[in-house]
Amino acid sequence: MILPVYLYGSPVLRRKASEISSDYKGLKEFISDMFETMYHSEGIGLAAPQVGRSDRIFIVDASPLESEEEPELKDLKKVFINPEIVSYEEDSSVYVEGCLSVPEIREEVERKSRIRIRYYDENFNFHDEYYEGYAARIIQHEYDHLQGRLFTDLISPIKRRLLRGKLNSISRGKVEVNYKVKTPR
Repeated sequence: MILPVYLYGSPVLRRKASEISSDYKGLKEFISDMFETMYHSEGIGLAAPQVGRSDRIFIVDASPLESEEEPELKDLKKVFINPEIVSYEEDSSVYVEGCLSVPEIREEVERKSRIRIRYYDENFNFHDEYYEGYAARIIQHEYDHLQGRLFTDLISPIKRRLLRGKLNSISRGKVEVNYKVKTPR
């Protein structure tokens, strides 16, 4: 089932998400719905708060972005449950990001180049892994959603001020997207 994507200004996007347990009711169906919603919305990642649930789960499928420069993206289709980024490398890079919850806005964001993350997969198997490059960026972006942060929080205050009108329009649902959305109003 395709779920509505909650837009900028929705309170659920600003809450720190809660951990879930292995007996989470309807987990497999929810994960399936998240993937269906993400693919329908043409995204490469989706966090539970973006579909109205303040739960510590996000999904990614970066395989459409796989290239000679980013071969590690080929197999980056994963479910991250109760993730915790335990370390960040000092080096960082700047890249233009967008978000399904903040449509029509793309801005340069600085993120760490390498991370170590601990999480459970959809079968509640534990993982402790390192990611770098674009994979690390995607994971950090989705992880931020679980912390109540949006990529717009990471841009300069001046740029945020310049985007205030667009952000207010998004929160009122004045956007043209090809997926279901839920506005905060």
